Amino acid sequence: MVYQYHDEKIGALLAMTDHLQQDQAHFAIQEKLLRLVWNRNSEPVSFWADGRRLTLAPHELVGLTYRHHIAWEQNCQPLTAFAFNREFYCMQDHDNEVLCYGVLFFGAQHLPTVALPTEELQGYELLYQMFRQEFKYQDKIQGEMLLALTKRLIIKTTRLAKLQNFPAEIEEEKLDIIRRFNFLVDVHYKEQKQVAFYADALHKSPKTLSNFFHLHSSKTPQQIIHERIALEAKRFLLFTDKSCKEIAYELGFEEANHFSKFFKKMFEKTPLEFRKHYKHTQQM
Repeated sequence: MVYQYHDEKIGALLAMTDHLQQDQAHFAIQEKLLRLVWNRNSEPVSFWADGRRLTLAPHELVGLTYRHHIAWEQNCQPLTAFAFNREFYCMQDHDNEVLCYGVLFFGAQHLPTVALPTEELQGYELLYQMFRQEFKYQDKIQGEMLLALTKRLIIKTTRLAKLQNFPAEIEEEKLDIIRRFNFLVDVHYKEQKQVAFYADALHKSPKTLSNFFHLHSSKTPQQIIHERIALEAKRFLLFTDKSCKEIAYELGFEEANHFSKFFKKMFEKTPLEFRKHYKHTQQM
């Protein structure tokens, strides 16, 4: 069953479903939706995100953006999901309060799952029931109540995501820079491919930015940028019929051969070889 709050005046949508695979086509709005997907089953559930198989263990969640291409496996167990758009809940506007973008929904080359500890299960189930109850009301303050519940859900999940996916020794300020970098890359990767642009936007030197990332992971800021470009290239190759020249243009490369060299360096295959290999494996 789909529960929805849809404000037609401003185009806002919040939807909740216990069967995302079956019900997503019935959302009043289909574009630009962020989804927090929750496996409430007692067994793992697998699906495909951008051609990569992702498995959610029981009581795990993952944040998906409108940029992710999702495919479901046959007989896939139903997944609970909350879906909303910017008009309902704007990440940037609330970011100082909930520290969400770059943790749950952006930095699209990495999909961190969030495992619910045993002590959190009851609280999440209670919150889920509160959502169900509130969707039944049709009064003037319904939107405000649902917004408050959504904010609570995101805050709780963001806290867990930070604990489980970021080293405790990283200071809050440095973590903030890392996630803002991920968000900026997700927005500007097509036209800005050099670390200097992002460092300047964050009022840091490229060296300082690299030092922050060294604390967090083995990847450099430049690798993050390249991986984001490569991810979008894979999406074009796997899910569209665009030519290499068209994809190169979409991704901001001046020449198609520049794009081909970049892609081969990343995957040891040319774009055409990659597309051919994927179609062959799909037919097996």
